[in-house]
Amino acid sequence: MNAPHAPPPRLSLTLVAVRGAALGLAGAGLGRTLWHGVVEPRNALAFGLLVTLGELVRRGALPDEREPAPLAAAGALAYALLGQSAGRPTEHGVLQTVAVVVAAVLLGAVPHVARGSGPTLDHMARRVLTVGFAAVCFQPLVASGAWGERVGESPYHALLLLLLLILTALCDAVVAALILRARTRHPYGPLLRDELRALTCVGSAVCATGAVMALGVAVAGLWALPVFCVPLLLTQLSFRRYAAVRTTYRQTIASLARATEIAGYTRHGHAHRVAELSRAVGRELGLSGRELTVLEHAALMHDIGQLSLVDPVPDGATALLPVAEQRRIALLGGAVVRRTGVPSAVAVVVERQADPYRDQPLPARIVRTVNAYDDLATAGAGGGGGATGALSALERLRLGTGHDYQPEVVESLARVLSRGGLTPGRAG
Repeated sequence: MNAPHAPPPRLSLTLVAVRGAALGLAGAGLGRTLWHGVVEPRNALAFGLLVTLGELVRRGALPDEREPAPLAAAGALAYALLGQSAGRPTEHGVLQTVAVVVAAVLLGAVPHVARGSGPTLDHMARRVLTVGFAAVCFQPLVASGAWGERVGESPYHALLLLLLLILTALCDAVVAALILRARTRHPYGPLLRDELRALTCVGSAVCATGAVMALGVAVAGLWALPVFCVPLLLTQLSFRRYAAVRTTYRQTIASLARATEIAGYTRHGHAHRVAELSRAVGRELGLSGRELTVLEHAALMHDIGQLSLVDPVPDGATALLPVAEQRRIALLGGAVVRRTGVPSAVAVVVERQADPYRDQPLPARIVRTVNAYDDLATAGAGGGGGATGALSALERLRLGTGHDYQPEVVESLARVLSRGGLTPGRAG
């Protein structure tokens, strides 16, 4: 019996509101600029080209990567916070700032769209709202003269710019977490915590470069732009190398996880399904950052101990084995993982996945529960899988919450599945 196809998810009101606000702001900016013309076209062209260049050299984003185009983000922030150019006050205002950034992002996205890897609507909405927030906070002060009268060339100019950048970064984190919450329905707190943690990495470099660019252009004119964008461009190249290394690392772990499938010890796609579903359950329970990475890697490699067995477990379903045999396979798997160079935290989760849940760390509880669900839904319940097998598997997990499975983990798994989680038995 095949599982029924889930209906396509409807856009949440939050996502509609975020996209609508970004679209309205972008439309107002482009419309006003086209109607009244471009003010200070040299500045607009220079910053527009910088943002376009940043989008052209954007790197392919990893699943957990926050800012794939840091140079474009820094250039957009610098234009939003530009009050002077070579000592002369600027007058481009909020709407022209948004219009230039939108046009530059669209122009820089053309080659990526042609290759099928362009920025998403949510990425563009986030960019528009963030730049719009910075411009709304800064440009009216410049236009009214309040900034020059109260701050002028004093040291407080840089401090106030830094304060505005911090507020803008917080706004960006809030919007990004709202978008992820609307798309995944994971708890908002851990998502926001992840975004705030990212501000200490590439986010701080983007903000600092944006402020320095704005200050440099204010004193030296547009010639300051190429000078100040070089460090961030070099940083972006370093991140690209780091991303390539991390991608290779992920692929190595995935290849090790597939060894049990290739050898015929587990069903096709089992490790991938357990990893994806474990990550979703971990999000549901509030895990974030490195905790989720450890959980995902442990889930991918949770069955690697079966390679030490002389006779394969039927269908690779370790959840149907006696407890002592489950623990023996888990300890063998932990020993194998420790020899692969993977962090020891991953090995701990693998080797403790068969312990009573009260003695386990949370990632091990999640891996044990999700592995048992997939085993029971595909190999158990008459081997039928599908909707009937999934319901039967969840019922058996609930019956085992007294000793084997933590009730909160089982219920989190049920919530993830109810929102259209992975279908049991589907290839990963």
